Amino acid sequence: MTGPLVFETMGTVVTLVTAQPLEPPVAQSVQDAFRALDERFSLYRPESEATRVGHDRTALASASPEYLEVYWAAVAWSDATDHSFTPHRPDGVVDLSGVVKARAIQAASDVLGAAGVTDWCLNAGGDVLVAGAQPDGTPWVVGIVDPHDRTSLWTQFATRPGRLAVATSGIQERGEHVWRLASDDTFTQVTVAAADIETADVLATAVLAGGVTILELAQQKYDIDILASARDGRIWASPVFTGPR
Repeated sequence: MTGPLVFETMGTVVTLVTAQPLEPPVAQSVQDAFRALDERFSLYRPESEATRVGHDRTALASASPEYLEVYWAAVAWSDATDHSFTPHRPDGVVDLSGVVKARAIQAASDVLGAAGVTDWCLNAGGDVLVAGAQPDGTPWVVGIVDPHDRTSLWTQFATRPGRLAVATSGIQERGEHVWRLASDDTFTQVTVAAADIETADVLATAVLAGGVTILELAQQKYDIDILASARDGRIWASPVFTGPR
């Protein structure tokens, strides 16, 4: 197939752009990678394992190895971020969505790699993972939406080895969807660039929830770049982000 692959899953839109034509079986396998995780982990599916276990933690004892692997990964991230990222919602529900989308992106990446597709950019609701380069040989460039105007770009990030994943968490589109730990609700949008999509995605959420303290902790513990905006107009920006206002 020519042109980008676009499909809906996990409550968002996924766009895959490749530098070479994508064979239909590979395109289907990419979609299947997302669907398999969504069917197991979606809390919006009454028949899913996540719905059964998420609303009754005693069911963890009988959860599948696949569920438990993701659950304990989320718990480890919670410990690593002073619980600013957590799979345990205040209402008692276990919610693994903060890890699952990144796992689906990585699973799709594995599909592409196994098929010999070397140059691509995968965007799942603003979380981006790339490989190789654009058709003209230049790096993939990820645009960061303006936290004050969702119709405009605020800045951009040129990917490179060691920075192939970019994830953004903010309140403009989904409202206050994270459980805040920072008493002043400092950040309105946080973008993290990292080597892998799970690190980028989790830390973007953790910093949004935890404020400046967690931003500093993340920078100390992980090899990442961060761009964050605060309600009062302050900006935290690693030098690699170009031209934020």
